[in-house]
Amino acid sequence: MRAAPRIGFCGIGRMGEPMVRRLLAAGHNVAVWNRSSAKLGPLAAAGAVARGTPQELGGRVDIALLCLGDGKAVEDVVFGEHGLAHSAAPPRYLVDHSTLSPALTRALADRWTAATGGVWIDAPVSGGTEGAAAGKLAVMAGGPADAIESVAPVLRAFASRVTRMGDTGAGQTTKLANQAIVATTLAGLAEAFVLAKRSGIDTAALPSALQGGWADSVLLQTLWPRMVTPPEHATGTVRVMLKDLDAIAGLAEASATVQRVLPEVRRLLQDAARRGMGDWDLSQVFRIGEADSGPGT
Repeated sequence: MRAAPRIGFCGIGRMGEPMVRRLLAAGHNVAVWNRSSAKLGPLAAAGAVARGTPQELGGRVDIALLCLGDGKAVEDVVFGEHGLAHSAAPPRYLVDHSTLSPALTRALADRWTAATGGVWIDAPVSGGTEGAAAGKLAVMAGGPADAIESVAPVLRAFASRVTRMGDTGAGQTTKLANQAIVATTLAGLAEAFVLAKRSGIDTAALPSALQGGWADSVLLQTLWPRMVTPPEHATGTVRVMLKDLDAIAGLAEASATVQRVLPEVRRLLQDAARRGMGDWDLSQVFRIGEADSGPGT
């Protein structure tokens, strides 16, 4: 009987924490690292083993999972002074759940394989913190088919679906397409909300009124109620979405893809960031349109 793989997880943020808790609940042995060690305490109490550096973690696991904020963070954790690549026995598989540009992913993957002989799988996720907590994330994976098949049973602790989209970088490309859909839908919801509110419509009733119609979506049912009643804690921020839109703009340029709608959405989020809304929940983008529309009736 094959021994269960030892799992390492780097990046205990809004997404990382519920993902680790799902791994622990599934019975996996999980080592964790985070730049801010204070976040490790609750997970250690739940059964995870806290490690002092990515290098220390990497030498004791078979599969290392990353869920980090941007490309620089990924590069530092993997190749920095005490990075995973410097482990005495680096993990066989590195699975990156962060959202990066496909070009950067391919470069990092080549570097990882050259340094360690291991396999890099880009596996960004969609579904938000609620999906992570419920084990219903969608994982879009890029990399060798046999490698993705090997790690899929582990990923299913927090994902209802793991889909190989192609070679290295294909997962990231798919995630950017996902974010393009999310961002444009978000902008449409924000404008529709302001229109409905300023026209005297009961905004709280609209999601149920539209349920089952063509305008219905997970985003409508999730984000619209947050527009009506702002959430206490952000589940997805303007800053993170803007980072993804920057990556989409780079991919569009590299692939000679003409975009007309997304650049406007990107400008909207840039405006939001300039107004100090960078760490606000995405649902609150409607406030820009509300402020720019003038006094209400």
